[in-house]
Amino acid sequence: MNHRELDAAGITGHALRSAYADCRRLNARHGRTYFLATRLLPVERRCAVHALYGFARWADDIVDDLDRRLPPAERDRLLRLLENDLAHGLRRGAGEEPVVRAVADTAGRYALDHGLFADFLASMRSDLTVTDYPTYADLRAYMHGSAGVIGLQMLPVLGTVVPREEAAPHAAALGVAFQLTNFLRDVGEDLDRGRVYLPADLLAAHGVDRPLLEWSRRTGRHDPRLRAAFAEAETAIRAVYRQAEPGIAMLEPRVRPCIRTAFVLYRRILDAVAADDYRVTHRRAVVPRRRRAVTAASGLVRILGARVRARPPAAAPAAAGAEGTLR
Repeated sequence: MNHRELDAAGITGHALRSAYADCRRLNARHGRTYFLATRLLPVERRCAVHALYGFARWADDIVDDLDRRLPPAERDRLLRLLENDLAHGLRRGAGEEPVVRAVADTAGRYALDHGLFADFLASMRSDLTVTDYPTYADLRAYMHGSAGVIGLQMLPVLGTVVPREEAAPHAAALGVAFQLTNFLRDVGEDLDRGRVYLPADLLAAHGVDRPLLEWSRRTGRHDPRLRAAFAEAETAIRAVYRQAEPGIAMLEPRVRPCIRTAFVLYRRILDAVAADDYRVTHRRAVVPRRRRAVTAASGLVRILGARVRARPPAAAPAAAGAEGTLR
């Protein structure tokens, strides 16, 4: 448990502090790139980000059931229980599950739109039955709930220097860019779960279909058609990053280094995918730890610069002030 973060956020009560600590552990364990970036946030805002991540991760784990022990009907039941717990939690500021207690508290502190949680859970539920997406438009409809809303939920936590509605499209685009990056990196792992997230029309334009993807996953062999399709997907994802980038300057100065660092780290996953010749059906491309550390250090330098610029000018000595008045 990080007492410094909890104290700075004004979070009291053993049960609530423990719930936030659970979310932080989920973030640290599963969201390595994201967690590294959150370390650059002002200390009082980190707990809220951990809560949002922790809840999203909890729901995602129910849907994915990585141990493959639960049938879809049981996963649907668990997801509905979580949804009911959240609905009650948002009304009462509490919850049965620790992740719900934390995220409900965060929603109350930052006046988060409850409809965004409903959109998120609707997309999670679709993962129980939907296994592919015919077009990018179909995928975007799913990603509004699974990724775009995460960016929108983050805005009140981060704060903006422009009206929130002006920053909102860029925040949603950044969430989508991050998720699309994961979709490209995790093609093979998603196949193991029976899903293909990259749009079927993009793949078909290069002669790629599910059987070819499964053949590549099964045999460990590559194919020029796969390389061409994944390269086009990379190009499309980079365009979404360009849509998102102007929003960073719309955030409060103290949080920009964190979001800039996450932006750079996730975009470097695309670099790693390309450097590995788009062999995403076989293995997950990884940004080297040293490069991630250097990026984080650069973010820390920007934080220090932002703090220096934010300091009020030192008061002039009394004698100098008097001399100035006499003039």
